[in-house]
Amino acid sequence: PGPGVGGHCLPVDPVYLSWRVNRALGHRFRFVELANDVNDHMPAYVVQRLLTAFNERGRALSGSRVLVLGLAYKPDTGDARESPAVRVVDGLLRLGAEVRAVDPHVVESAPVDPRVIRTELDEQELAAADAVVLLTDHSAFDLDLITQHARFILDTRHRLPAGPTVEYL
Repeated sequence: PGPGVGGHCLPVDPVYLSWRVNRALGHRFRFVELANDVNDHMPAYVVQRLLTAFNERGRALSGSRVLVLGLAYKPDTGDARESPAVRVVDGLLRLGAEVRAVDPHVVESAPVDPRVIRTELDEQELAAADAVVLLTDHSAFDLDLITQHARFILDTRHRLPAGPTVEYL
């Protein structure tokens, strides 16, 4: 399911639908509830997968530089409302990572922790990162540049070609 869902409706509307079904019919809408549970836990799962990848490589996530690609909840929009990327960033910061973020659409005033360093996607940023996490697959991201210069990539959208430096969610 990717790193989770966001925006103004997907995280909220199914909860309301489930509540209405329960109220009208007296039955729980378990399928919707389970889908919400999975989506709610995906940001933490992304953080855990990255932590595991660091541990497998004999590295600590704390103090490492993580370059996050995409803060918006969906591609090619500047909307970071309820974005799972923001929750992933918060989890990485809690574990002591130095988080840098690239998002050509999300404005600087978006609700992102002020410790996050906003930057541009370039060869130097990619090479300097201990890990790159593709969270929002904006069409502006040069996928070839990413795969050529990143040392390790956690691709939560399955957009990058398979290779020795790419791990899929």
